[in-house]
Amino acid sequence: MTAVVVVPVAFLVVLSVLLVTIKMRRSAHAADNHLMHFQYRVLKKATKNFSEKIGEGGFSSVFRGALPDWTPIAVKKLANQNQSNKQFLAEVRTIGTMQHINVVRLHSFCAEKSKRFLVYEYIANGSLAAHLFQKGSNTLNWKTRYSIAIGIARGLESLHERCQDRIIHCDVKPENILLDSEFVPKIADFGLAKLMGRDVSRVITTIRGTRGYLAPEWISGEAITSKVDVFSYGKLLFEFISGKRNIEELNSDMRNYLPLQIANSTAKGEEVLPLVDRRLNRFVDMEELCRACKVACWCIQDSEKDRPAMSQVVKILEGVMAVERPPIPRIFLQLVGSYENEA
Repeated sequence: MTAVVVVPVAFLVVLSVLLVTIKMRRSAHAADNHLMHFQYRVLKKATKNFSEKIGEGGFSSVFRGALPDWTPIAVKKLANQNQSNKQFLAEVRTIGTMQHINVVRLHSFCAEKSKRFLVYEYIANGSLAAHLFQKGSNTLNWKTRYSIAIGIARGLESLHERCQDRIIHCDVKPENILLDSEFVPKIADFGLAKLMGRDVSRVITTIRGTRGYLAPEWISGEAITSKVDVFSYGKLLFEFISGKRNIEELNSDMRNYLPLQIANSTAKGEEVLPLVDRRLNRFVDMEELCRACKVACWCIQDSEKDRPAMSQVVKILEGVMAVERPPIPRIFLQLVGSYENEA
């Protein structure tokens, strides 16, 4: 008798979940072939009234949730912005068409009056920052770091060169790179991103990214191009190499600033291994290290015209394209000069 009772109960549970999922799908309408527009009440239920906050930034908060079919999701609640629904939906559709293994997938969205939410796939392994800068023995090895660096480059290449409307991320940093269970990187947080049509070469934005990753032309208030992301990527590469945040040493003796030392050694063709993250115990592929150092230095050149496109970065890191030794970036020479004048 017990088996006779259990089977129908199990069946009813599964059936109820399916019915709720179908109902949920019907409460949303397709925004295009990829995205759905969820009602606010649906997201409120999926996140248990936004009870589990997993992240927070200047313009948004992120909550963990789950769909009725148990699919985990990350729900980003956007702060009120002076943007029309038409503009918001246009950007959502553009980002939603991005289908790349190294870009977090936008699942759906919500736009009800002033309430605006973005629903992304949930990436369980956390941010690159949490793994790269953590203390202890579980640091990322060089092979994993290099693989992640190439993955990020491929993701940015896709945003810059393969989208219908090109996308400038505008805030490339370790906190905005998520890692899945296999340590595949996913570019996330498009809160500052700018869309750039194929017939447009520059865009103007008054919103700034993060200190330590900002290109000089952006700081000076000029209209920007995708090369601001290239600059940020170069600064990120220095952190892969040193295992330290670039910003940590900006207030110390600039002559001992690790990115400057790496750039100086790279420009002179000197050995860089002594400057590499000590936690790696020198277990580093020297050819890959040489490529990474050269790319990092080219990416942060003062003139955006001297910086490579991300498609070139990918080829260089993969070893299919040669690159010359770069000059020391002027930004480093200026920092040293400022320090010596103050001393």
